[in-house]
Amino acid sequence: MEYKDYYKTLGVSKTASDDEIKKAYRDLARKYHPDVNKDPNAEEMFKEVNEAYQVLSDSEKRQKYDQLGSEWQQYQRAGGQPGGFDWGRWQQQPGQGGGYRTMTHEEFQEIFGGMGMPGGMGGFSGMGGFSDFFTSLFGGGFSGGFSSTGTGGTYSQGGPSYRTQAPARRDVEHETEITLEEAYHGTQRSLRFSDGRTINASIPAGVDTGSKVRLSGQADGADLYLLIKVLPHKVFNRKGNNLLIDLPVDFYTAALGGEVEVPTMGKTVKLNIPAGTNTGKTFRLKGLGMPALRKKEQKGDILAKVEIHLPKPLSQAEKEKLQALRNEYHR
Repeated sequence: MEYKDYYKTLGVSKTASDDEIKKAYRDLARKYHPDVNKDPNAEEMFKEVNEAYQVLSDSEKRQKYDQLGSEWQQYQRAGGQPGGFDWGRWQQQPGQGGGYRTMTHEEFQEIFGGMGMPGGMGGFSGMGGFSDFFTSLFGGGFSGGFSSTGTGGTYSQGGPSYRTQAPARRDVEHETEITLEEAYHGTQRSLRFSDGRTINASIPAGVDTGSKVRLSGQADGADLYLLIKVLPHKVFNRKGNNLLIDLPVDFYTAALGGEVEVPTMGKTVKLNIPAGTNTGKTFRLKGLGMPALRKKEQKGDILAKVEIHLPKPLSQAEKEKLQALRNEYHR
């Protein structure tokens, strides 16, 4: 039978306190929880971590395990082979009880939050997840625990079982800044997590400041929301799906009429300015604004507000001609 080093499994020393053991287990259990870690080996690691915690968090089991470990190490140092070690005196005898420790409702919530325990995992819903080493030493009797189905579970501690609803998962928000051009076309952001994972998050066209992009299950089993902030633009102001722009028009075009160029998010278009156009006149360019969220074919408009610009500086000839026009106007 293979000896299991439970201290090594949890990454703690043999003198670790109960709090240190609990913290190590909490971190590793969340790391290898199959709802979070999709690595094929994660489920097996989760079982090993759970088994180690079942022993080291129980004072009686830990004492027995420490005594066994001390004799096992002495036997190894003496050059003994695994097959010759006397396991019999350490094995659980029929009728001696044993089993695994009960995890309280509060402890379950503290460690796993809203994550349900996978069915058949470790000591939470049956003994199928424990090694021969564990069951030989500590038996397989049931002494309470959790059996999870989804986000709820059955809680039992020395009495009748009853249903308990695990707390709702705590969603996480992360502010993400994008440009107006990125909001118009849609974009991506590469996110790196503390556990080394990297994902590419797609941000759809049409998002605005305050929009949320949901990344399901990416925050330790809870949902991660990208809270969008669209940065100010040097040309456009956004109002819903419409884009507002101050359009400079020279004096002569405003007075006599003509064409001016208007920038948009995709191209430059020409706008016909009627003769006699005044400052403040607003022209609507339909369908050239921002796309509606998740409806790219539906777009707002560009609202171009005329600002008449006088030529500066005026030449002497221009001044004389304008003086003549003013005299003619006031006759």
